Parts: sequence; structure tokens; C-alpha cells
Amino acid sequence: MKHRELHDGRSDGLQPLESLCLDEVASFGDLLKAMSRTAFGGRQLGEAFQVLQEMIRDESCRVVLTLSGAMTVAKQGRMICDMIDRGLVQAVVSTGALIAHGLTESIGLTHYRADPSQDDATLFRRGYNRIYDTLEMESNLNQVEALVRSVLNETKPPQGVWSSARLCRELGRRLDELDEGPGVLRSAFRRDVPVFIPAFTDSEVGLDVATWAMKAAWGESDGSGLTLEEATRAVPPFNPFVDLMDYARLAGNAERLGIFTIGGGVPRNWAQQVAPFIDIVNHRVGTDFATPRFFYGVRICPEPVHWGGLSGCTYSEGVTWGKFVPPSEGGRFAEVCADATVAWPVLMKALFEELDHDD
Repeated sequence: MKHRELHDGRSDGLQPLESLCLDEVASFGDLLKAMSRTAFGGRQLGEAFQVLQEMIRDESCRVVLTLSGAMTVAKQGRMICDMIDRGLVQAVVSTGALIAHGLTESIGLTHYRADPSQDDATLFRRGYNRIYDTLEMESNLNQVEALVRSVLNETKPPQGVWSSARLCRELGRRLDELDEGPGVLRSAFRRDVPVFIPAFTDSEVGLDVATWAMKAAWGESDGSGLTLEEATRAVPPFNPFVDLMDYARLAGNAERLGIFTIGGGVPRNWAQQVAPFIDIVNHRVGTDFATPRFFYGVRICPEPVHWGGLSGCTYSEGVTWGKFVPPSEGGRFAEVCADATVAWPVLMKALFEELDHDD
């Protein structure tokens, strides 16, 4: 048998690792820089910090924040506000549930830690909705509905048609007027950051708009005489293609694009499909628009790649769809396979420290 060649890694250009020395760590930034020279999940988070800093400091880059999972119920909402308030993101794409649960915080309401001794049937009877280890009260959602209804009753949308971003902007405006506390939509309104909810009807806010349309259709009647067939024919003036075109303009006019993703799902896919959308527009319509592919990407998600779902798919896979600039052409990407409530705060604290130091 041929003897193995015994190379030294340095001579082959390999990067040596370094043992993590906490005595040399004076900040979250120091910690993540040191972790980038370790291994496994720690290295992933450290490398994500490097890419995130580069993306944020690139003044020609528009950053899209995509959000899924119950991050506002999980009390990460203030961090989203901080990212918007600091001007780190220029668009937000979210699940409707995350926005709805964030609205309860924005109007001064509370989420609670679930008591494991209470079974789910009891929680239902008592008006509690369980999200893993946390409770959202049904009464909270009723107050959110009252907020949404008041905005719809008192505001006329452009051209008479709502989109998710248009409604989110008006909800943010109302929250700013009420001044009852911080909130994602309030921060987005104040910074003129559009918030898109592509799966709008899959959310409490979407259902609020549907019931508003029903009430508007039957006027002063209480609806007790309506059949389901009659009630469900009331359709609100809402067009999701307004969101698609608004987002395509925002992305298409960017010199460079970056994406920061928590979780995956519809928000991630909808945000990323802008490049294939422009590609097929050029092919089918005969236009010659520049394709807005993402140059930077940072993703935090515990979903593994081998299940084949969008939440776990790699940026490399996205390159095959034309969504991202390949690393061979300068694209910079980092993926952290972790619970966002653990990794995201550490990453943001380090970034905020670095940015404050720059100032």
C-alpha cells in the first residue's frame, strides 16, 4: 500500500484554528471574532458576524429582513425594532402571525409563560392560545382586531385597494399616534421601511380584514340571518400583486442586495424570488431589466437541509435558481443552524457594539 503523504496544513494554505480564550474577550464582538476561529456552530455564528458587518457597512446595499416563527411572542420584537430604528434594514418580509403578535405588545398587552400543569383543552376554555411554551390571550387578539378595524374604517387606501405593505404602514402610523410603546410596525413607519406579508390571509390580521369586509357588506345588521354562502362572498379590496410589484421595484432599483433571514418559509422564498421573477419578466415580456440577485446573505434557522424544505435549503442551492450571486463572483453568505432566540441576540449585540464604536 502506498504511504500517505503527511502534509502540514499551513504549507497547503489551510487556516489554523485557535482555542477560545475568554480572558481575551472584552465584548460580544470579541467573542464572535474568536468563535469564528473555532469550529461547529460557534464558527458558523462567528462567520455570520463577519458577513453581517460587511453587508451593513456596504452603503450601496439594500438589506431585506425576512422573519418567520413566533419571534414577537418569543420577545425578540424589540430587537427587530432596533434593527429598523438603526437603519440596518430597508424592507421587512414577515409572516402575518409575527406581525399580529407584535401588535399586542405595541398596544400595551402581555404574553405569558405557559404553565405546564395546564392541559391544552383547559387553556382553550380559558381563552389562552399556546405557542410552544408561551401564551397569547384571545382577548389580546380581539383588541388587535379593534385596532385594525379602526384603521380600515378611517383610512382610504391608494387607488382604493389595500396591500399588506399599505395596511402595515397605516397600522404603524396609528401606533405612532397612540404612542403606547415600541413596535415593529411603528418603527417601520417612522423609518419609511415597507413591511410585506406575502401569506397575508394566513394570519390574525388577514382574518381581521376579512371580518371587516363582511361587516361592511351587511351594514347595520348583526349578521345573524346570513348563511355561510352569503357571508363569505364579501371580499375586501385587497390585491397582493401590489406588494409583488412594489417589492420588485425596491429590489430592482438597488445597487446591491443583502438578505438577513430568521427561519425560512414563505417570507424567505417570497423575498428571494425577486431575481427569478425579473428573469422571467425579461424572457416572457421582452424587457431588459437588470436582475437583482442577492450579494450578501445571513440566515439563522435550526431546520436541516436534508428534509428538502425551503427553510433549510442552503444559499448554494439558491444560486442554482439565480437568486444569489455565486461566491465565485463575490457573493458572501453565512448560515447558522441554531435556535434564533439563542443566536440572534448575541449576533445583534455584537453588531450594535461595533456600529456604536464606529460612531
